[in-house]
Amino acid sequence: MTQDPMKQNPMGPEGQPATALGQPEHGSCCGHASPNAVGEAQAAVEVGEPGVRWTCPMHPEVVQDHPGDCPKCGMALEPTGASAAGAASEDLEQARTLRRFWVSTALVVPLLVLAMGGHVFGLHKLLPGRGRLFLELLLASPIVLWGAAPFFRRGWYSLVHRSLNMFTLVSLGVIVAYAYSVLVTLAPGVVPSTYLDAYGQPEVYFEAAAVIVVLVLMGQVLEGTARRKTGAALRSLLELAPPVARRVRPDGTDEDIALGEVRVGDRLRVRPGERVPVDGVVRDGRSAIDESMVTGEPMPVAKEPGEAVVGGTLNGTGGLVMEARAVGADTLLARIVARVGEAQRSKAPIQRLADRISAWFVPAVVGLALVAFAAWMIWGPEPRFVHGLVAAIAVLIVACPCALGLATPMSIIVAMGRGAGSGVLFRDAEAIEVLRSVDTVLVDKTGTLTLGKPTLVGAWALDQRHDDMLRLAAALERASEHPLGRAIVLGAEARGLRLPEATDFRTESGKGVVGLVEGRRVLVGNARFLEDQGADPAALLGDAEARRRAGATALLVAIDGRAAGVLAVADPIKATTPEAVRTMREHGLKVVMLTGDGRTTALGVGKELGIDDVRADVLPEQKAAIVQQFQAEGRRVAMAGDGINDAPALAQADVGIAMGTGADVAMESSGVTLVQGDLRGIVRAILLSRATVRNIKQNLVLAFAYNVLALPLAAGALYPLLGWVLSPIVAAAAMTLSSVSVIGNALRLRAVRLR
Repeated sequence: MTQDPMKQNPMGPEGQPATALGQPEHGSCCGHASPNAVGEAQAAVEVGEPGVRWTCPMHPEVVQDHPGDCPKCGMALEPTGASAAGAASEDLEQARTLRRFWVSTALVVPLLVLAMGGHVFGLHKLLPGRGRLFLELLLASPIVLWGAAPFFRRGWYSLVHRSLNMFTLVSLGVIVAYAYSVLVTLAPGVVPSTYLDAYGQPEVYFEAAAVIVVLVLMGQVLEGTARRKTGAALRSLLELAPPVARRVRPDGTDEDIALGEVRVGDRLRVRPGERVPVDGVVRDGRSAIDESMVTGEPMPVAKEPGEAVVGGTLNGTGGLVMEARAVGADTLLARIVARVGEAQRSKAPIQRLADRISAWFVPAVVGLALVAFAAWMIWGPEPRFVHGLVAAIAVLIVACPCALGLATPMSIIVAMGRGAGSGVLFRDAEAIEVLRSVDTVLVDKTGTLTLGKPTLVGAWALDQRHDDMLRLAAALERASEHPLGRAIVLGAEARGLRLPEATDFRTESGKGVVGLVEGRRVLVGNARFLEDQGADPAALLGDAEARRRAGATALLVAIDGRAAGVLAVADPIKATTPEAVRTMREHGLKVVMLTGDGRTTALGVGKELGIDDVRADVLPEQKAAIVQQFQAEGRRVAMAGDGINDAPALAQADVGIAMGTGADVAMESSGVTLVQGDLRGIVRAILLSRATVRNIKQNLVLAFAYNVLALPLAAGALYPLLGWVLSPIVAAAAMTLSSVSVIGNALRLRAVRLR
């Protein structure tokens, strides 16, 4: 578990207590909650949970001990660590948001049929007079008064803190449309005859207010779900460490203790097939450990006394006794989790264009409404007050962001569908918006450029009897549990070789295996192992080094005490990778390869793919640091990877791109997932991102063009010249036309070219 930074510094900015900022309300965090989870979370949400802090991604100075909304921007606060208490609170908030969304959706459907289908289906004739208005009021009230309650709170915060945003505009539009509609429903006599429809009834805007609420709630649900998945992925990382460690007492006996009870200096026993509990150093025993979690490389690493081991990695066939050197929040696994969380919180979401426009649009609309009211009070006909009030309300209703609410979501929905059909999954609108400006792509080697699993790529025998040498070596390796041995067996079987049984099999961890096959003594391992067994490896060393320079792992084979040949096991490059790298370079992208593998192997892969900038022997934290270096140079960076070791860099990058064939935490730390792990999807994603952002801007122009034209008419600008005011029916039609225009423009993304 990561250490909570608030335990070290419980004071907020400028020496204020951590709970000084914010309100004791709950934000729209995420998760699909069971009834039990909701019940368990209730107390944590209401009272706050010790040791858990929530902060705003855009305003990190806002820190409090309970979930809620940021008082400055209205965003939902996020827990600072992968804690169970934070997860429970997020589950509760997601349950509340989902409930608001589904109830509001169920009510808005009949409301739309009633309001928009009146003329089409003749509902106004079936419900003459004010009956229809009261029914609309009945359907819209729960949506506005209950479903939109969190938005009104955020809108109020934005006014108090003078930080106008989309919630300000949404709250203003919904409240005014609903309040005006309620007023004219209960007291239709206050409306001048010039504002009545063909049936003699005042026009109401219940459906406009309700639709806006449902759209915004849908966005909150999608945002919350994405956040919860990230938190769950981080918590699953912590579960890689075993819950129990086996401590060796001073008298040599063993005892099982909880992982949290392990202390630095404790001697711990790790049996074959178990995970290493904490970071430390080997004191006794030899084994090969699968460190792909850390390095991303599929080849197990031999461990002998004095060598370091990492908590969460998987021990092979040998038993070890280790000394604990780092426990709790100091382990590499815990630091990876903390690094991912910090990177995600420090990367402030891109402000929506609508949010930025709202900063000036809201006061401009309010100002115009006041001017319209004053003008009608001074120069308008009697009753001046009523005409002025209706004109001011008309201005605010016309400014209701119905088309604006559709501008971004519609483009995002269509783009996500278009991307999914091309093997590209976007996580959210932010990823689509940022990806268009990427100029540098950092790519992990194993599992991203390559297949991510050991494969036999060649067998060379000194006597030219290659298949016979491979048959004997594979027969011996069939008794081994080592991944390299498995690759040799599969390679031999793929060549149609029949493998005899091996006897007297013996393995030496980190060195090799020995046994009898068809009465012949066979050795497979490294040069030191052959020497220890009395076989001179000198004749094989040149070939072995050539295979290593080509990016393979070389295993030496000796038969009956004589050097016999070399087996090469490598992680093959994906068939689509060369084309993907070439296409990225053709589009002006700088491609950099990062890998935890050795420099010789890395340079071999880089040369084959034409990648000039190769960074080898890179650890997870170093990958994130390399991302930061490129960002410091002013570059917009995308990071492509597939493993747990890539998660910090994926989160730190401007856009993380995960392979759909990789680890869950990699995908949840990324904004883009390539379904089949095909890197050619990167260029498709960038082209789609650029087209989508252009489409959103076009939608915003269409949405605001309606406002620019309709607002002066709603204020009564043509009344002095023509004696004409904007009819509510015309206003409703214009609002509908604006929304239809936005939807039609967004649908054009389905045909965009991605080559």
